[in-house]
Amino acid sequence: MEYLGPGLLTLSLIIVLLALVFVGWRSRLKRQQDIAPLPEIPDDVDNPCAAYDGQYVVTTTAGDWLDRLAVHGLGIRSGALLRLYDHGLLFERRGATDVYIPAGSIRAVRSESGMIGKFVEKDGLAVITWNLGGKDVDTAFRNRHAEEKKPLLAHLNSYLPTAAPDED
Repeated sequence: MEYLGPGLLTLSLIIVLLALVFVGWRSRLKRQQDIAPLPEIPDDVDNPCAAYDGQYVVTTTAGDWLDRLAVHGLGIRSGALLRLYDHGLLFERRGATDVYIPAGSIRAVRSESGMIGKFVEKDGLAVITWNLGGKDVDTAFRNRHAEEKKPLLAHLNSYLPTAAPDED
């Protein structure tokens, strides 16, 4: 009986904290309701050019690695298989909605050591900046196998538009 009071107090604090997290997530969803829906996944996804196993980390507002997007399940970290096609990228996520990024919407590719909720070794995340309905966003992916990092970045960079050579 001597632990009943502190136990109930602890349980009450946990419930209040969980309620605050829930209210905060709902508020974020409401603020982000104007973000466009995810692009449709094409029918021809049978033969990828390459595939990489790893973790879908998060999608944030471009340039702001602390502004997680909650809409469309983009803020949910999950195991994923990243499939690369001529027409774009497909994150096949376990336990979450798949995310397709058309090749034409990819703006930049870089590596980072972290984004909200996930920090790793130097340049451990592949970050893709792309356009989602007029808004630039950053999506991070972490390879399961370190030796696949350079080939993945090379594949991702191949989606970037090449600059026209300077004419003299």
